[in-house]
Amino acid sequence: MPDSLIHGSTTTSAVLLATTPACRLLSGDGTLLDRLGDQLAALPVRDVQVVSPGGGLGADLRGVAEIARAAGGALAVLPADLVAHTEALATVLEHPARDTCALVSHDAAAAPMRPPVRVEGGKVVAAGSSFHLVPEANGTFRGVLQAGEADLASLADVAEELAELADTGKLGPVTPVEAVDLLLVGLVRSGVPVRAAGIGRLHADRVTGQNAADAAVTRLAEVDEAQVKLDASVKEDDGFFATFFVSSWTRHLIKPLVRLRVTPNTVTGISVAVALLAAVWFSAGTHGGRLTGAVLLYLSFALDCLDGQLARYTRTFSPLGAWADGMGDRLKEYAVYVGLAAGFGGSGIWYLAVAAMILQVVRHALDYTYAGAAADAVRVGAAWGRPARSLLETRDTRGTASGVLGLAQRLERDTVARWLKKIIVLPIGERMALIAVTAAGWNARVTFLALLGWGGVAALYQLSGRIARSAR
Repeated sequence: MPDSLIHGSTTTSAVLLATTPACRLLSGDGTLLDRLGDQLAALPVRDVQVVSPGGGLGADLRGVAEIARAAGGALAVLPADLVAHTEALATVLEHPARDTCALVSHDAAAAPMRPPVRVEGGKVVAAGSSFHLVPEANGTFRGVLQAGEADLASLADVAEELAELADTGKLGPVTPVEAVDLLLVGLVRSGVPVRAAGIGRLHADRVTGQNAADAAVTRLAEVDEAQVKLDASVKEDDGFFATFFVSSWTRHLIKPLVRLRVTPNTVTGISVAVALLAAVWFSAGTHGGRLTGAVLLYLSFALDCLDGQLARYTRTFSPLGAWADGMGDRLKEYAVYVGLAAGFGGSGIWYLAVAAMILQVVRHALDYTYAGAAADAVRVGAAWGRPARSLLETRDTRGTASGVLGLAQRLERDTVARWLKKIIVLPIGERMALIAVTAAGWNARVTFLALLGWGGVAALYQLSGRIARSAR
């Protein structure tokens, strides 16, 4: 039975699976269990409960199910033989979404204490254990699993089903060591979306002996957690222009802004104001005005990147902030269109400006309606009892995509091709750079023609990709 260990006042609770002898190994002045408990106490965790050794794997899983059914918010499940950076735990436990996620390392070096996973689009789409195989694995699970409040019932159902299978011997020679691994397998196979929280350069390793525990603790000291946190605040999958011409220097402003207590929303507001000022300079119609407007537009986009970096660093991002940031982007871009058209003059330029706006609206509709439709499909499937893969199935039978999707996956493996693919879709960074360069070097007509030409190619690329994914 679980017993209470820590009490607090925040919104996440946790279960520590102290069901293996390794959790009693020494670490500093205490055990690994003590060490992990102290780390959780420093994080936003209101309650930590320990499942102690008792009746084997089945009993452990039923203990998790009992806690999950009584939990009132997100619930994290961790093995007590885990040696991890506090910042690695924080990537899951401090995420304000409090969603269902798993801590993963993006490598394929699976080992007995590092079961394989396959990650696609930031989600864990296949998970393994000693009983479950994962073809095309591209990562490993590092022991930290969190179920969001909406998925607590699913976690409890999975834990109970696994307990029954373990008690009847149908899961093969699995042991309590694999409890958290099996829970991840069960959630993924039952259709629950599980976000992959990347560990990056941080460490999180489960250990089986004192020598391994000592070595794992030593590895922790070799990594600067503060620097890793700063690096993680910069998006890994951002566009080419944002990555190499903006984030390369805005990252140095994050810590000063934190010390000044500047919020991400404040930076968003300043970004909008600077973009509106750029539109005013563009409306002057002079070469000097367009040049000044281009510089201001670049600074506005840099601030637009900085607000997200600041939000990720402080973990203060929210759906409202994301909505405000997205709406601000649309307002800034269209205000700049108006400023350019007004500065150029003549009725013909307005047709080009309106056409560019319409094209961008269509492109955004392609993105957001597809994402919404995909989310609705998942919800409808769950509501109508979409069949899940059996927990007794040992192999993930989904193969590699073919056709357009297969080509896209192969391109992702090549660095140059991946950057070209990012550039082709004309993300906001490339659009802002295109506007700034063409407006400063030529005029508004060239700007709008460039946006329509490149944007048209990007729209066709997006449309073909959405159709291919929908067909699949």
